Amino acid sequence: MKNNIYLLSALFIAIFAAVLYTTLQFIQPSPKKEIVIATGSKTGNYYKTALLYKELLKEDKVDVKILNTAGSVENLELIKTGKADIAFMQNGIIDKSSYENVQSLASIYYEPLWVFYKNENYTMDYVIQLISKKISIGADGSGTKDLASKILEVNGINNENSTLYNYSTSKAKDELINGNIDAMFVVSSQNSDVVKELLENPNINVLSFKRAKAYSRKYPFLEALTLYEGTLNLYKNLPDENIKLLSTTATLIGNNELNAELIRLFLKKVKEVHNKKDLFAKPEQFPSIHNMKLELNEEAKRYFTYGDTFLEKIFPFWIASNIDRLKILIIPLLTLLIPLSKGLFPIYRWSIRSKIYKWYKQIQEYDLKLETIKNDELERFINELQELRHEIKIETKVPLSFMSEYYDLIMHLELIISKANEKRS
Repeated sequence: MKNNIYLLSALFIAIFAAVLYTTLQFIQPSPKKEIVIATGSKTGNYYKTALLYKELLKEDKVDVKILNTAGSVENLELIKTGKADIAFMQNGIIDKSSYENVQSLASIYYEPLWVFYKNENYTMDYVIQLISKKISIGADGSGTKDLASKILEVNGINNENSTLYNYSTSKAKDELINGNIDAMFVVSSQNSDVVKELLENPNINVLSFKRAKAYSRKYPFLEALTLYEGTLNLYKNLPDENIKLLSTTATLIGNNELNAELIRLFLKKVKEVHNKKDLFAKPEQFPSIHNMKLELNEEAKRYFTYGDTFLEKIFPFWIASNIDRLKILIIPLLTLLIPLSKGLFPIYRWSIRSKIYKWYKQIQEYDLKLETIKNDELERFINELQELRHEIKIETKVPLSFMSEYYDLIMHLELIISKANEKRS
């Protein structure tokens, strides 16, 4: 019987190992802890923001590589070709049909469109006033060029009636300050060093979009914002008047093959950086998944809708994700445990009772021998029975719930001893 138990245990272990191995084939392995982020130029806000992400992800031992690019359009190509995992993009420059394998992750902050022009003792309220001027509309491959082109086109400004340059932000700034161009477009956060420098320059003005609401109706990805007097610097009174701005949003995009766990971890860090109040945004307004031009990543949607999982609230992220990855094992384990649980108690009960029942064979032999034993052998026979009783008491240890079977064994042995004593007398 003991051999049967060993065989049953070995069979169970073999079945469990086979089920475990088969199930593990369907479990997605842990992702490689590396992320490549395409940003923009080193002087831009995208790059500065990526450095914040990199520092936070280092805490979870995720290596971040930053690629400097010309801007949003180049970033899209890097994502499409798989040369970058995540990239910054200016919302509104493409639609869903343009890049089927690129998905939105979140919009992270407002990016106003700034139109700076030379201060020649007149004020501009309309973009159309730039006709015949020398204008930098942003470098090729940048989001600035894409948005500036849209704004100029609806105002009838083109290369035929004006001179358009594709300068980088830093070069356009220098050319404007030196008087070589009349105006420049730049899409950037209010925290940009270039924006702050130009706002402080008394020889440079910034265009206040008088028809900002009209632009926002025509282009749904744009919002009308107001930069109030003195909000950038109260001491210097920057700006020195209220400015109406058009703003898009900085958006994070990723390839649709990007691992869901890395997306979730990355978005946790994004939330840490961008969920605070700033000049234009309310607390918790960003990161956001609203008004996205590209298809939204399912994991991003799940994270921003439901937040941290129960496991993530208890354990560090990688422990929680590994536990979550093993949830596929629950079904086969339950399949094994249900029938096993039904068989475990009978096996346990038998194993305890076997400690008692094993003595009955000897007791039966002594009982049969008593019928034919000679009188001169009775003394030795009774001594053997008493030694057997002592041996049983020493070796037989059972739980209290099985003591009735134990005392039945002792009683049967005592009955044989009693019969032997009667025969001897």
